[in-house]
Parts: sequence; C-alpha cells; structure tokens
Amino acid sequence: MAFPDVPRVFYRLSPLEEVICQIQFPPVLRIDAEAPVGFQEAVRSQYPFYETRAASRIPVGLPPELAQIFSTALPVGPKSHEFASRDRNWVVKLGSQFLALTCRTYDRWEGFSARMSEAAAALVGQFSPAFYTRLGLRYRNVVRRSRLPEKNQLWEWNELIQPWLTGPLGPPETANRVEETRTTSVFALDDGAGRCILNHGLAVDAATQEQVFAIDADCFTEDQTEPGDALHRLDTLHRQAHLLFRWCITERLHDALGPQPIG
Repeated sequence: MAFPDVPRVFYRLSPLEEVICQIQFPPVLRIDAEAPVGFQEAVRSQYPFYETRAASRIPVGLPPELAQIFSTALPVGPKSHEFASRDRNWVVKLGSQFLALTCRTYDRWEGFSARMSEAAAALVGQFSPAFYTRLGLRYRNVVRRSRLPEKNQLWEWNELIQPWLTGPLGPPETANRVEETRTTSVFALDDGAGRCILNHGLAVDAATQEQVFAIDADCFTEDQTEPGDALHRLDTLHRQAHLLFRWCITERLHDALGPQPIG
C-alpha cells in the first residue's frame, strides 16, 4: 500500500467539512444545447432545487474592484446545472464534460457512493458518455482544536498532526511563531490506482479567527474508464483517501476524534 494499512473507522467527531466526487468525460454538446429535463426527472426526488451557473474565468484572489472589471471584460464560460437537496447539504452538478456530487454532511462511504451511483446512472441513461477520462474523490478535512474534547484542546499541533506534515510547527523554538503554512505533495498510489494531490497546512478560519489545520486530499485516476467500472475504481480511491488521512494524524488525534469500528 502507498500508506500503512489500518482498519476502517467512522469518527464521531469527524473533521470532514466537504466531500466531492467528480467524473469527467468527452464533451457532450447536448448538455449545453438544451435543458437537461430528463436528467432532472431522474434526480428530482432527492434534489428538488435547480439553478444554472456560468463557469467563472476570473483569476482567483483579485481585489473586488478588479474582479468586477474582469467579470465584464472576460467571456462567460460554459454553464453548469446544479441540483440541490432540500437541506442543500447535497449538490449534484452537471456540465458538458463532468458530473459531480458534493456533500457537507458526510456520514459513510456506502451512502455517498450510493448517491453517486444514482447520479451516474442518470447521466448514462440520458447522455450515454462514451467513457470517463478522469475519476476524482476529494476529502476536505479541517482539524479544529475547539471541536475536540475539552481535555485535548490545549494540545500543540505537533501532538495532533504527524511531523512529516507539521514541519516548523514541531521545534519548540518556532512552534508558536508560525502563522501559516501551505504545502502540496503528489503521491503515486499503489497498483496503478492513480495519484493523490495532498494540500495541507496551518491557516486561520476567517469566520471564527481560530487557528486550524487543513488536510485536503484529492485522489484521482486519469485512465480511461468504462462507466460500468467507475464505482469499483472509486472504491479503491476511497480506501486510499482513508489510509492517507490516518497517515497524516497522530494516534492521539485519532483517539480524540472518537473512532468507531466499521464492519
């Protein structure tokens, strides 16, 4: 395995803030040319809200006044169709080259993959993509000490996160001087399963001003995949994402998050 093998668990105090699964395919122009009525009917019972969005081509990080100038000067990109659940915690996005499922209340992989399977079945039933060019599964974890049990909230970051991620947060002479870190690593997964882009680092939550540690893993394959084989490959990426997260955190944090075994 690319990462040490450990039993799968469910965290009672999960730091997961968002999970995204995206499949990409060669362009299907009909998705842009007409309203996806049949697709909506296939998913509407679970995702009753609908809206369209134009793809943004505005560079990230611009001041508001420059962003306004760019919004009028740049051409509008291809639109996407968004279908949201009643509580808006689940969103299916459909574009001419992709289908994505986003979840902000992730429980277990089985429930998430079942929803992804249903959305993919609607895609295949309505638009019959020839094959998939990319499968991606992204887990955005944000470790917040304020959400840990009270006895664990005073722990230093190097007691929660493994040293290969904390860097200058480890040595006592620099630990309290670091305001922000940002690192990107790319891993090749075992047995040709794909790759994983890991973005991690120390940041400050803009809303609460709390110092947090982000662990953002995007596991993916760019091998051509038949639609019938996609969920099997996503199962493999899910397993790798789970092992990667465990590799990133210490046993102390693992225990503090309240792991529950999964059969």
